Amino acid sequence: MAMPTRPAAVQAGDYLDGLNPEQKDAVMSTEGPLLVLAGAGTGKTRVLTCRLAHILNQKLAFPSQILSVTFTNKAAREMRQRVSELLGQTTEGLPWLGTFHSIAAKILRIHAELVGLKSNFTILDTDDQIRLLKQIIKAENIDDKKWTARYMASLIDSWKNKGLTPDKLNAGQKYMFAEGKGQLIYKTYQARLKVLNAADFGDLLLHNLTIFQNNPDVLARYHSKFRYILVDEYQDTNVCQYLWLRLLAQGSNNVCVVGDDDQSIYGWRGAEVDNILRFETDFPGAKVIRLERNYRSTEHILAAASGLISANQDRLGKTLWTEDEGGHKVAVTGVWDAPAEARIISGEIENWRSTGRKYSDVAILVRASRQMRSFEERFIQIGLPYKVIGGPRFFERQEIRDAHAYLRLMVNDSDDLAFERVVNTPKRGIGATSVQKLQRAARSMGVSLEQATRELVKTDEIRGKARSSLRAFCLDLDRWRARVGSMKHTDLAEQILDESGYTQMWRDNKDAKSAGRLENLKELIQAMAEFDTLPAYLEHISLVMDVDTSGGLAEDQVSLMTLHSAKGLEFPLVFLPGWEEGMFPSQKSMDESGMAGLEEERRLAYVGITRAREQAKIYFAANRQVYGSWQSSLPSRFIDELPPNHVEAASDSGLHDGSAVAERVADNFSRSFSAAQSSRVSPGWQRFQQNKNKNYGRAPKDIEGHAVRRPAKGKSSNYNIGDRVFHQKFGYGQVTETDGTKLTVSFDKAGDKKVLDGFVELA
Repeated sequence: MAMPTRPAAVQAGDYLDGLNPEQKDAVMSTEGPLLVLAGAGTGKTRVLTCRLAHILNQKLAFPSQILSVTFTNKAAREMRQRVSELLGQTTEGLPWLGTFHSIAAKILRIHAELVGLKSNFTILDTDDQIRLLKQIIKAENIDDKKWTARYMASLIDSWKNKGLTPDKLNAGQKYMFAEGKGQLIYKTYQARLKVLNAADFGDLLLHNLTIFQNNPDVLARYHSKFRYILVDEYQDTNVCQYLWLRLLAQGSNNVCVVGDDDQSIYGWRGAEVDNILRFETDFPGAKVIRLERNYRSTEHILAAASGLISANQDRLGKTLWTEDEGGHKVAVTGVWDAPAEARIISGEIENWRSTGRKYSDVAILVRASRQMRSFEERFIQIGLPYKVIGGPRFFERQEIRDAHAYLRLMVNDSDDLAFERVVNTPKRGIGATSVQKLQRAARSMGVSLEQATRELVKTDEIRGKARSSLRAFCLDLDRWRARVGSMKHTDLAEQILDESGYTQMWRDNKDAKSAGRLENLKELIQAMAEFDTLPAYLEHISLVMDVDTSGGLAEDQVSLMTLHSAKGLEFPLVFLPGWEEGMFPSQKSMDESGMAGLEEERRLAYVGITRAREQAKIYFAANRQVYGSWQSSLPSRFIDELPPNHVEAASDSGLHDGSAVAERVADNFSRSFSAAQSSRVSPGWQRFQQNKNKNYGRAPKDIEGHAVRRPAKGKSSNYNIGDRVFHQKFGYGQVTETDGTKLTVSFDKAGDKKVLDGFVELA
């Protein structure tokens, strides 16, 4: 058998030229463990590819002796292409360059028999996995409506991400499903997979662990095989990936991991930031190189981001810098509400475009997908081209289309497309065969699907559960239609979604996206509240979808996405709306994970700011409608943590629709922001730090606001008890209590509300 040939050497200067000293050190430090802390925009990918090229060029290893691990196929392809360009030849001889799962699958096929599989095993997708779990749950006589297969699949996936086989579950984990039957279902599921000669994605790495731990000779083979190991995005590894890498790295000890602890933002899907934090403990004597020179952003943007992230305690520490001095300071703007936020930002984008810049230079990064709706409606209204990255547009989302189908049936019983979409959504036991019978009957009688259904349920053509379910569905439609006009259309929509079982369907679905779908449904109800009637809303949606379809083909478009989707991207101009307590940082994240959750939220803010090359603009709203109710909002604590020399408060009244109330909000914010920044740490933030173990993440309710969050703190109000005032959202009311600048107002229609005096004016 012929030995593989090493590539012909090229001059080292060809790929080392242009590297800064730290980058060059990271490329050439080939022996022993190495941690490359690569900040945002510091040339991480270039270092990885140059290091790989250097190892090959210096003939330190054959291509087959290098294990190079990435998180995505795209990253693997990019690395392979760049190495080819650097060496001037193809890199098809890099058989161990790929994603965690692709490499683990390759190893598993070689040693499948050691875990009871054959080398031609099938890799199940999520649908197959759920179908198999449904069979197992049913066989165990478990209520599959309460304990769904999808939820069990998510539990199994999380356990496998932690490297847990069924026998390693603790008592608490066992009781996470069906009062203690979680371990049994998991064990039975794994046994069935072996009978089917199949594995799911989680098994690929988990089976590798089992093989390595139980077969030292096999592990020794890979120790001698891999002379060098390179790992990208190490901060995003989960426990199972970490254990897998640590076992393989015990051979040559020449392991280089590249990552940024400040950009670890995927804890919700199993990533463990501790993996990168403890690298020096896991690999004694490890060398640490910090890449801090940024080639993306201006001085003010980097300084603002670095100042913000310095508030995190669990980090290795680094400070980004650039030779691109000055630039625009990070702008912070207070607005009245979400629609005003969308109007102002769209105006800023049009101003940017009028200077000859492109729409594609611009990104809007939101914390939650439900924030997109106000921007999408505004952009569609004014004809501003945009695209949603990482998901469909708001009105194209599955849950929104389903809800609209139910609503369309309320005003048009001949809407066959709507009827067909929801007749078995959620599942009612009305299968494809029954629907086909309805369609044939409708065509033969020349009537709508709904009318055909009403006729067929009187006959024996459709029997059993399908017949009773169709009859019940028609009764539901009758009951809901009877309330159109007599009930508030938003209340009716909520009732339809609840009584149909649609909302419960997503509550029971434990998929990671389900919570977002429920939030989007609540955002839909909020959108409906802006219209007087259901028909008015539906007509608006029809027009929106029509304009949307015709206007979404332009290549030059504004990018709209969540902060999580933005990682790895960059834009000249970045807008960061919704920086309010509860929204960002997310109250849910803090409630579930405490200070760890808060720190991950701060890392997410850091990622957001560092996406900007030239300008970063932060916005917070004084009022935000949350699930149909208007709430006064407090600016995010992250605003308070921005370094004063690199941030400016935008208070141009022209940005606030010119209203007197809005001008007062902006002016108050500008003054208080400057005061807070000059003192750097406000009393409110100090109280939060002192009480964080008790009050983490509850600043809006449990901790008194500080200067940024409460304009003109310490001053008395200009309003007195008994004054008649006007609030833009709550209408007219009378002041019943004053507390500094906080007022309690009894509004004529909205009832008692607590508001800041900057948000009202004398009636």
